[in-house]
Amino acid sequence: MNAQTLLSAISMQWDREIVPLLTDYVRIPAKSPHFDPQWEAHGHIERVIRLAEAWAKKQPVQGLKVEILRLPGRTPLLYFDVPASVGSGDSTVLLYGHLDKQPEMSGWRDGYGPWDPLLEDGKLYGRGSADDGYAVFAALSAIGALQAQGIAHSRCTGMIETCEESGSYDLPAYLDALAPRLGRVDFVIGLDSGCGDYERMWDTTSLRGLAGGRLTVEVLTEGVHSGDASGVVPSSFRIARKLLDRIEDATTGRVLPPEFHAPIPPERAEQAKRAAEMLGDSVIAKFPLAGSTQPMVSDSTEAVLNRTWRPALSIIGADGLPSNADAGNVLRPKTSLTLSLRLPPTVDGASAGRMLKRLLEADPPYGATVRFDEEQGATGWSAPPSAPWLKAAVNDASMQFYGKPSAAMGEGGTIPFMAMLGKHFPEAQFLITGVLGPHSNAHGPNEFLHVPYAKKLTACVATIIAGHPG
Repeated sequence: MNAQTLLSAISMQWDREIVPLLTDYVRIPAKSPHFDPQWEAHGHIERVIRLAEAWAKKQPVQGLKVEILRLPGRTPLLYFDVPASVGSGDSTVLLYGHLDKQPEMSGWRDGYGPWDPLLEDGKLYGRGSADDGYAVFAALSAIGALQAQGIAHSRCTGMIETCEESGSYDLPAYLDALAPRLGRVDFVIGLDSGCGDYERMWDTTSLRGLAGGRLTVEVLTEGVHSGDASGVVPSSFRIARKLLDRIEDATTGRVLPPEFHAPIPPERAEQAKRAAEMLGDSVIAKFPLAGSTQPMVSDSTEAVLNRTWRPALSIIGADGLPSNADAGNVLRPKTSLTLSLRLPPTVDGASAGRMLKRLLEADPPYGATVRFDEEQGATGWSAPPSAPWLKAAVNDASMQFYGKPSAAMGEGGTIPFMAMLGKHFPEAQFLITGVLGPHSNAHGPNEFLHVPYAKKLTACVATIIAGHPG
């Protein structure tokens, strides 16, 4: 294989085809069903999956078959299948990505917007560019570049779903439906993760789980004058604060119930230490802290472990609170908060969700009406030990295209697909990687795709596929 020829061909395809298509993709508000219950009527998910399908079918990949699969009552899934080169064995590589998006989020800089793509300094700004629209294009570009050089490869299949940002609840049905066609999957490549910097290839070794839902505290049937009721009627917000104290130490941010914690494996602790040494201050400095805000920890290794192997609670939404401009002197009837509890990779998401509900609803202060409605839940994932061939292939690819050794680190987000695949293919090897590096800000404002990094990552994926023993 000529590495420079491979990277050159991939880079040209990115510039000529992929970046323009991703620009069109960004313009489509294909929000995940959790954020757009009328997704089918609005047609945005249909538009993005057809955009990807049309491009995929034009690719000069030998034997490529592409189709949109539809199960009743489910979001659609794009599936592709590329047969193995002659003599490459009977095993299968499965590549994964998704096309659905997070909602807009406020705070975009002037001139930038979630559905207004902007290419600036090698970065394509817009919702979904990095999470995870690029994946299907990178996957097929990698396979096509191998074939252009006549490099043998195993059979490659791809599953590109459209409800990942809603917890991938449709994916198990597709896995079951596709099981006879997938065959013996012994290597999974997930292109929906992060990178610690843009200087090397990163291998994601674990993902946190998630337990989330809506906590509602109701104290009145209607709002009343605060001058009349305060001091007599308990504040719904104060009760909510008291209930949250059951989950989190407000002084330190530490999650309190032991059921939400798990031991950190020594190997993962060592990986966190090495990653922190490579990244230095950027582990913390990458976050846009406002004013004189200080981080919860100052040690880089502890920061890596906090965001990858320790639970953490976030309040990500609220109802029942008028805007400041509309706030009157009224003791409000209820407060509703959306909670997101990140979990260590080995904690069962469903059990954690049930525990969260029990803790919040038990013995409500003042006998207030308290309800916790579970809305999101997912078990995390910790990678099985990597085979020697995979370790070598990842490091060699990083050296070839980035000029630096590869690195491994857990990620703080959740990809429910990984736990599902781990159960379906317990003997498979996993390479989970992605383009979500410093300041790329998936789910938040000013999300961007680092195009030069994505080109090299595509080349890395190609060489690793070529190294798969089949």
